[in-house]
Amino acid sequence: MTKGKTLTIQRLLGVEKLHPTIKRLLIIRGLRSTGQGAMVVDLTLYLSALHWSGAAIGGVTTGAGFVGSALIFLVGILSDKFGSKPFLLIYEAMTMFCAICACFTSMAIFLVLAIVIAGFGRGQNGGAGPFGPAEQAWLARNIEQVNRGPVFSLNNAIGFMGMAIGSILGGVPAWIDSTSPIVNYRPIFIVVAVLSLICVVIISGTGESQSAEKGLTSENEDKLHEEEKARNEAMLERSITKQENRSLLKLAFVNVLNGLGAGMAGPLMAYWFHLKYGVDSATIGTTLAIGFVLTGFSSIFNGFLARKMGMVKSVTWMRVIGCVMMVALPFMPTFALASVLFVIRGAVNRGTNGNRVALSASLTRDKRRGFATSVNALSMRLPSSIGPSISGYLYDVHLLTLPFLITAGLQLANAAIYQRLFHHFDHARNSEK
Repeated sequence: MTKGKTLTIQRLLGVEKLHPTIKRLLIIRGLRSTGQGAMVVDLTLYLSALHWSGAAIGGVTTGAGFVGSALIFLVGILSDKFGSKPFLLIYEAMTMFCAICACFTSMAIFLVLAIVIAGFGRGQNGGAGPFGPAEQAWLARNIEQVNRGPVFSLNNAIGFMGMAIGSILGGVPAWIDSTSPIVNYRPIFIVVAVLSLICVVIISGTGESQSAEKGLTSENEDKLHEEEKARNEAMLERSITKQENRSLLKLAFVNVLNGLGAGMAGPLMAYWFHLKYGVDSATIGTTLAIGFVLTGFSSIFNGFLARKMGMVKSVTWMRVIGCVMMVALPFMPTFALASVLFVIRGAVNRGTNGNRVALSASLTRDKRRGFATSVNALSMRLPSSIGPSISGYLYDVHLLTLPFLITAGLQLANAAIYQRLFHHFDHARNSEK
């Protein structure tokens, strides 16, 4: 990206300057999402080629979600104490290890490890899986609150652009003429391993500064009455923490609905296309790639909308439009029509991810940022873990439409409650400008 283009995007988002750490994290997001995009296309097809059933594929995806949920909560809390960098290094190293193992064996234990620990096939848009809260907290600590919506939307957009590139790469197995699934899909796992290695190198060279929120210096503290100061600070801390916890509890409530719906329709989408229309990985990869590109542009547009109409309202309206399209999607008679609707719906709905993450990151102070992003991710991840098992079973019994209708209903309810609980956030933010 040239300097001129960078400045143009920053002006569009209304952000004058990006911190060097943010730029590095954005680059990592793009690299990581490329590998994830390939896995979204190929993992379920690879498991199907190994004769895994829909229920088995959904079951291991559900198990991955439960394990990831436990890690999400733990990582968020620990990253507030120990920093984000160590956890991202661990994640990239594990991803690289899992990809290397998958290159040489189809043993179930290694594939389960790749799915459960590294999140292969979940389509995390460049996020660091269960270690995502550490990364989001690291980003938030280097962004002023007024800029979080636009910058997180840019981060989201880069993730989807990388997913698009990865989806194109995901079509490679369809071009390899071999009777061995391992041979057909090995190039994809090699790409994932190399990209993870590059991410390790970049993270290793990135410094992690402390939170911008400072307390009183020891020199100043010596000049105050220690007991009175301690009492006042304790009372203020309890009051602020209670307020933050109430906001996080509301967010978790609405995320449960969204997560359950997303889990039913999202992780097995490539598998659904294959069952419904009989298309191969190259065709599915091209469709997903177009969808990810449009979603990237949609995410940038949503960053612009966040400044004009507020983060909450922009999410609500896009979610409602997406629900209508979700209802229509499974009734499309041809793959061409279904793919067009899928692409548009994905751009409208998932383009709001940046604004939703930005809201969660703005509900607490910097020192609890990891905890806040953990609550946001956990309340999405845990219910979404249930979805693949349900939809995998329904696909096995040829109920290919029902998961989409359930998803639309859940996400429509989510949009209504989200607007109701957080509409005041847009007004408060506008008054700060």
